[in-house]
Parts: sequence; structure tokens; C-alpha cells
Amino acid sequence: MDREQLRKELLVKFSRSGGPGGQHVNKVATKAITSLHIDSSLGLSSEEKSRLNRKLSSKISKEGYLTVHAEVSRSQSKNRQIAEKKLLSLLDEALKRPKLRKKTKPSKASKEKRLKKKKVVSEKKQSRKKPDVN
Repeated sequence: MDREQLRKELLVKFSRSGGPGGQHVNKVATKAITSLHIDSSLGLSSEEKSRLNRKLSSKISKEGYLTVHAEVSRSQSKNRQIAEKKLLSLLDEALKRPKLRKKTKPSKASKEKRLKKKKVVSEKKQSRKKPDVN
């Protein structure tokens, strides 16, 4: 993943933020909407693109855009930086390879404990039976 190339490919739009703020909020477009078209990105390899499409399928639009919003700050530039960070961290998280599970065997003590418990349950059930008449 080439971060600098991805930063160049980001599409940033601004719109009015929601919430309280009165006149300021109604006049100034501070909400940053940052998008990245995954399939046409030059900063991602084909393997990375397929992994992102699989892992982030619920967050990618039908047109193939991964979009992130930021309206935390009153400053347009801060919101732009926040949205960019969010999008890049989302990509990083999706591209992380999961750690392979190391197979382990149950310990001798745990095997004995399981068998002992099994025996207790078996005896409990046997005691519920009607006694044999013969």
C-alpha cells in the first residue's frame, strides 16, 4: 500500500455539519467527506484491492467508493485531516493479516479432569435408574 499515492487519489468534498452552532453551522461547510475508489486506485495492489472488497464490502458503495465522514471540529482543514486518518486506518485494519492459530494439545491434567467430570455425570445418571429386580 502506497500511502502517498493514496493521499493523491482521495476525493474530498465539504458540506454543512449538523448539530448545534447556529449561524456559524448554517453558513460554513466544515464537514469533510473523503472517498477513495478502490478498484481504480494505483496505490493498492490487485491482491490488496480484492482483500479490501471482501473485508469492507458493507462500507463500499455500489460504485466502488469507500467513504468516510468527519464533522468533529469547527475547522474544515482539521476535519479533512481527521477523515483522511480515519480512511487510512480503516484500510490498514482491513489489510492486516490475521494471526494463524497455533495448534496445541490438551494437557494431561485437563484430560484427567475432563474424564473425572464425565465419570461423575455418568454415575449421577446411573443412580437415577430403577434398580434391577433380578
